[in-house]
Amino acid sequence: MASQLYQSIEILSRDKGIDPEIVVGAVEDAIALATRKYYKTQENMRAELDKETGEIRAYVYKTVVETPEEIEDPINQIALEEARALAPEVEVGGEIRYYKPTDVLGRIAAQMAKQVIFQKVREAERDTVFNEYNHRVGEVINATVKRVELQDVIFDIGKAEARMPRREQSRLEQFAVGERVRVVLLRVDRAAKGPQVIVSRAAKELVQNLFQSEVPEIYDGTVMIRAIAREAGERTKIAVMSRDKDVDPVGACVGMKGMRVQSIIRELRGEKIDIIEFSEEITTFAEKALQPAKVSRVSITDLGEKQLEVIVDDTQLSLAIGKKGQNVRLAAKLLDWKIDIKSEEEKRQEVEQQMQGVGGPSTPIEQVSELGETIIDKLVAAGITTVEALADMTPEQLEEIPGIGEKTLEKISVAVRHYFGQYEEGEERPAAVENAEIEAAAAAERASLAEEEDALKLDLTQDGEFEPAGEDTEDEGSGLIHDAVAAEAIEEATETGAGAEFEGGRPVAPGSQNTSHRLEETAVTEDVAETAELREETDHNAGNGE
Repeated sequence: MASQLYQSIEILSRDKGIDPEIVVGAVEDAIALATRKYYKTQENMRAELDKETGEIRAYVYKTVVETPEEIEDPINQIALEEARALAPEVEVGGEIRYYKPTDVLGRIAAQMAKQVIFQKVREAERDTVFNEYNHRVGEVINATVKRVELQDVIFDIGKAEARMPRREQSRLEQFAVGERVRVVLLRVDRAAKGPQVIVSRAAKELVQNLFQSEVPEIYDGTVMIRAIAREAGERTKIAVMSRDKDVDPVGACVGMKGMRVQSIIRELRGEKIDIIEFSEEITTFAEKALQPAKVSRVSITDLGEKQLEVIVDDTQLSLAIGKKGQNVRLAAKLLDWKIDIKSEEEKRQEVEQQMQGVGGPSTPIEQVSELGETIIDKLVAAGITTVEALADMTPEQLEEIPGIGEKTLEKISVAVRHYFGQYEEGEERPAAVENAEIEAAAAAERASLAEEEDALKLDLTQDGEFEPAGEDTEDEGSGLIHDAVAAEAIEEATETGAGAEFEGGRPVAPGSQNTSHRLEETAVTEDVAETAELREETDHNAGNGE
């Protein structure tokens, strides 16, 4: 029959959910430590609990070495010869023990033993709780409110207590002692002084578990939850997609007349829930994530950094951003992308600034003569000094300028349109424009005539392309001929020259390339031949006369 002490140890073990041997070990270690403290010794001391009698004995243990010279620690080592005098069977390397009386231990030693026992039992209890719940992190469990400590709520989760800090609570929820709620097991803190199991009602896993419980299509896998972004007590956005094209994922989550989602909202004490259909296209997904705001366009500004630029109408900007930025913040969490949201007006101003930054055109408004001095003065007084700034203004903005009414607004619109060369059918173009076109046509005609004249000049000089003068060119008679003798010869050969001007030809002015010696040689040869013929004719006539 177990002693009363051991029976108490078993009861304690069951309450704490730990092994009784752990408690027995804690008691033995406590007695050994208390005995060592009482005798003020550093000897290796151990205690043993007799489960039958409940008696606890303390012993001093020493290791046996072969010779006295080998003893390095006289307190915990003993020579073989000395050891065998006490225990003949002991061998080298074995241990020999002495009994130390424990009945002399006083109140201080008992108090120390008590503290050691409590510490050992607490450590054993923590290990048991850690091993029980650590692998269940993220799981939704049922818990009963046990008490409220300041801002923390303490739950009974069965084998241990759990703590829910303020930051893990929904601001819409208040708890009463004994109330049963579903909580998410957030983590197990082994080093915590109080309850080491931390639970949460603000985690998004709670919403996921509630949808799995209320929507059968999610439970059987037909509808999948792809992402959840939640601000507990405020709003939750959940993205769902269907594996079956015949199943509407959003409709399945909402249920008939909203019964399914209303049940979840009641569990969350009225928290708002946006159910969004998931899309693989990030721009389309962003448009849906920013609902109920209507998005004009979405563009990816940095793919590596996951940044999106979302443009919305001016009237939709506040709705897209949401209260304290909640809507766009939840959308960014849902997408896991950074979202830069702008209105149409903000985007237009940004583009203007960029154009000014790169030195875009800036034309004084006075150059638009069609506006008239009166309108120009009004626009300049309103700070509009360039045509580009005037063109970027909306009719509503122009109407806010004093002195500009509906007719003036129309006149400004027409003038700006005409300035940029945009005319509608039936509109007369100003004379300046027509003159400019006539001058342009005349300039083109003059250029054409000049080209023809150059071509004629080239034809009158020589056939073929112009080539630099040289020995070969001179021998072959090709190339430009500019000297007077050559020009005269060419005039005779081509029927050009001063006399030919009346017949449409044009003379060529002499140049610097001299070919006169060739022509002169030819002329001399002709004269010599003519003289010989005349001499022969004279001789023949003289013979006949004779």
